[in-house]
Amino acid sequence: MENFTPYSALIGGALIGLSAALLLFLNGRIAGISGIVAKALFPEQRDDLSWRIYFLAGLLLGPMILRVVNGIPFDFNFETSLPVLLIAGLLVGYGTNLGGGCTSGHGICGLARLSPRSVFATVVFMAVAGITVFIVRHLLGVKG
Repeated sequence: MENFTPYSALIGGALIGLSAALLLFLNGRIAGISGIVAKALFPEQRDDLSWRIYFLAGLLLGPMILRVVNGIPFDFNFETSLPVLLIAGLLVGYGTNLGGGCTSGHGICGLARLSPRSVFATVVFMAVAGITVFIVRHLLGVKG
């Protein structure tokens, strides 16, 4: 494990938990990214749009600002093709719609609230992720 960074992982996890807790306690909203994105793209209410845009801007700008502050160059080299990325994105979008939420909504917020539905969803998507990695890496031989 050459990229093991326990301190930054601990701090990052704490910040994710803090942001999810603040959104829940201050706004009464669950920090499920797929739902936030969907309702930002197709808003049901205009007064509900601004916090979603700020939240998503923070998700995008936070890491960029951190890279600039730490002097880390932006490197966007993908190890797979654009069509594969697009297909993967569509499958993830379909899965979040089918599961009624995403890894952040179920895996972080739902588990913290002890939601049985989120526990089941998290077990299912983690199992499918493990099976997918096994198939891609060991049966198909794709190295990542």
